[in-house]
Amino acid sequence: METEKLFKEYQNWKKDMGLLEFELSRFEGVPYEDVIESMCLGQPQGERVQGGGISDKTGNAAVKYRQVKEHLDDDWFDYLLGRYQAVKEELEFFEYAVGQLSGRLPEVVRDMVMEDMTWRALSEKYSVSEAMIGKYRKRALAEMRELYLMRERTAGQYLLD
Repeated sequence: METEKLFKEYQNWKKDMGLLEFELSRFEGVPYEDVIESMCLGQPQGERVQGGGISDKTGNAAVKYRQVKEHLDDDWFDYLLGRYQAVKEELEFFEYAVGQLSGRLPEVVRDMVMEDMTWRALSEKYSVSEAMIGKYRKRALAEMRELYLMRERTAGQYLLD
């Protein structure tokens, strides 16, 4: 990921995490209407020859419905959980990387990105010019770029071994 985007994406990751935590905490599966719709759209339409008794059709439909619903529920839950884990990992690494920055950069970046402070507020808090805040930001991005490259190299080395 381009390092410049990291600062912009942080707040979106936090929102995603909150939404995904909410969805996972109240997971009830795919709504019944969606299952019925998927079963209806997945079946051939038109005239059919009646081959079995009504009870067989009802029983088969119930079994098929349960199988489809369980499959859809599993897929949806797996998607939510996988997305949650990916966003959580990105957030955790970003916060770790911020903590590894040099000098006063960790505090400045936390205030800038995580607390969403304006450059004017940052310059007042740290008693520096807004131009200096820009230099801090540029230096932080360069240091974070290195940390992300190290992370990518480590992952790449794992895949090659």
